[in-house]
Amino acid sequence: MQQEYALHEGDFRKICRLVMDTAGIVLSEKKRAFVQGRLGRRLRVLGLSDFAAYCRLLEGPAGDEERNNLINAVTTNHTSFFREPHHFHYLAQTILPRIAAQDRADRLRIWSAGCSTGEEPYTIAMTLCEHQSLLRGMDVKVLATDLDTNVVAHAAAGVYDAERLETIPKSMRLKYFNALDDGSAEAGDELSTLISFAPLNLLQTWPMKGPFDVIFCRNVVIYFDKPTQRRLFDRYAELLKPDGWLFIGHSESLMNVTDRFELVGRTIYRRIK
Repeated sequence: MQQEYALHEGDFRKICRLVMDTAGIVLSEKKRAFVQGRLGRRLRVLGLSDFAAYCRLLEGPAGDEERNNLINAVTTNHTSFFREPHHFHYLAQTILPRIAAQDRADRLRIWSAGCSTGEEPYTIAMTLCEHQSLLRGMDVKVLATDLDTNVVAHAAAGVYDAERLETIPKSMRLKYFNALDDGSAEAGDELSTLISFAPLNLLQTWPMKGPFDVIFCRNVVIYFDKPTQRRLFDRYAELLKPDGWLFIGHSESLMNVTDRFELVGRTIYRRIK
């Protein structure tokens, strides 16, 4: 029988503070059982007797590596191919034709910020490949980043089981994925060559300079408080081209958060400042 670890109030508060300071993620009291279950696995791996010992490890000189494991453990990575399909329809039918029509349009840069296990950037790449006649001669790249190093590694590998692939139209699945012997499939070169995967903490320094034409940041800021959201969206605005586009999640809004974007579609915004 697996040992159950009691998560006392003081230890829970310390963990919440570390998560907030490191990743900007707010853990409310209702997340306590979730945190207890997820981190109990870390205590077993580390051979620790209680959460007090775990907090001492996190706060100690050797805590940097474990703080990465902590963030990986408490982040949720629910995603799917072609999730919120109206976003990809807008990308294909509105954004790509507008960019292609611009004078001297020679490059396209899209950032999937919070890419999770990769379904979003691969969906973006499939959308680009399906409309490559608009992009002929252009230098096209997709950057895909996530805080969780484990899901970035999964995304970069590009291997998905059959159930995960069901939301991809069959013709595109056959065209862009290579079947493997175990029933899973691997993203083909046409997709993988478009995408660069990297771990990135959105609260820390960003190594890329942009500018980006499009940023997808969907179902990420729901974990942040309002001041953190304001700072993040200001940074996105700075990295987007003038009139560049920002996609956010279905339960998110920029209302009373920033005035640097205007709403142009369902959870689709365009930079105006």
